[in-house]
Amino acid sequence: MNNNTPIAIIGTGFAGLGMAIKLKEAGYEDFVILEQGNEVGGTWRDNHYPGCACDVQSALYSFSFEQNPNWSRMYAQQSEILDYLRHCAEKYDLMRHIRFNTHLAAAHYDEQHNRWSLKTADSSALWTYMQEKNLKPGDALDIDDPELPEFETMEANVLVSGMGGLSTPSYPAIKGLDTFKGKMFHSQDWDHSYDLQGKRVAVIGTGASAIQFVPELAKEAARVDLYQRTPPWVMPKPDREMKGWEKALFRRVPAAQSALRNSIYWQLESRVLALALNPRLMKVAELEARRHIRKQIPDKTLRKKVTPDYTIGCKRILLSNNYYPALAQDHVDVRTDGIREVTAKGVVDKNGVEREVDVIVFGTGFKAQEPIAPRMIFGRNGQDLLDAWKQGAEAYKGTTVHGFPNFFMLVGPNTGLGHSSMVYMIESQIQYVMDALAQMKQEGWEAVEVKERAQTKYNAMLQSKSGGSVWESGCNSWYVNEHGKNTALWPSFTWAFRQQTSRFDAQQYRCETSATLRAVAGEPVPA
Repeated sequence: MNNNTPIAIIGTGFAGLGMAIKLKEAGYEDFVILEQGNEVGGTWRDNHYPGCACDVQSALYSFSFEQNPNWSRMYAQQSEILDYLRHCAEKYDLMRHIRFNTHLAAAHYDEQHNRWSLKTADSSALWTYMQEKNLKPGDALDIDDPELPEFETMEANVLVSGMGGLSTPSYPAIKGLDTFKGKMFHSQDWDHSYDLQGKRVAVIGTGASAIQFVPELAKEAARVDLYQRTPPWVMPKPDREMKGWEKALFRRVPAAQSALRNSIYWQLESRVLALALNPRLMKVAELEARRHIRKQIPDKTLRKKVTPDYTIGCKRILLSNNYYPALAQDHVDVRTDGIREVTAKGVVDKNGVEREVDVIVFGTGFKAQEPIAPRMIFGRNGQDLLDAWKQGAEAYKGTTVHGFPNFFMLVGPNTGLGHSSMVYMIESQIQYVMDALAQMKQEGWEAVEVKERAQTKYNAMLQSKSGGSVWESGCNSWYVNEHGKNTALWPSFTWAFRQQTSRFDAQQYRCETSATLRAVAGEPVPA
């Protein structure tokens, strides 16, 4: 197996596959995709909990160049999105480029040769090692530990991260978790072999995943204790089955589906007016959300528990038609007294009340503020990417980072959205990277690295725009870090981001010329 490649892509979700498809369209054939799983899909492979679905309409949450006329619902479920990604990988002949079951343990930039040196390990062997060491996904690996599985090393001129920002599960720091004798798992690692029928279940967390799986879990469990720290704002989900005539129309007249896609896009885009420009307009959405609570929850005490006290939109707005009815059931109890500790038998709240349970399910989301694990990406002078982000993750146009040449991030800092489809943002970033590669080839640049002043100026602009947004109106969310910095969301219209990334602005980069760029041009990598 050739361990030298011009371009290495990490991950096979929408970002990794989309990047690979565009490379092939441009004539690049010599690239590798590293995938730690045993099939494609990214987050839509890893998240398979009951009720898992998208909260953006299917027609928009898909590649613009590969529309699917056969979506079964307006909002696709996990299994259907996963099938779509498999279809894309096969249709565009990507499978032969993918190295499955391959975990990227570390990537070091070699300044002498202007290449990335990648250390990879067999994912199955690494998972066994992590279990033995009691490590969780996202924990730093000591790559000098002699007990680690054997590494393979490969070289790449260009490294593209398609790992995504919501890929590493977050676990709460609760005293006594390691003493619990029952079953425990995170929503991303749902154990379908565990029979929940008749069980007493504690759910910790009330985020986007929890509002989807709690109604399904409540159908089986004898009792559900839902430990809520902060209630989310939940709006009705305008979901429905797609009609047969609609699918037939989309197959025969693709322009009809494009029209639907465009109408959804502009409808969602209008939300920026309230979210980013004038948060006072969010009062209209709040009135609808309050009506949703009143309509679905008869009990006034429960209504009070689930009604937030912060501006709607400050945290992620969730969509569901069955979450509130699930909470209103007699065997479901919303617990708001906090958690003091976990014992061998159950959960103790801050009032000292212990509730015995058989299983604990974490709906506590992901490490959005640490989109890349520590001790994984090392740039110039051996600097860890997380050390470069001591005040929080940041990048130039969400894609490049000073000190890390030839490293491109898809779904990087400040590319997340609170209102529309991430696939649109991903395609915008891919266009930017493709133009960078084209200019590198044309100009003979061996390495490109964003200038520090360009990155600083760009992020100052982002934070200035974020200051007046609803996301910084006072609540505690994963959008904003402990320093009060918005590291996650793009604070404007998505079409504005697409304009910014339409071409690679080389004047903002340090561009180095060398004959070794022949590798990026598709020629053999020099020995």
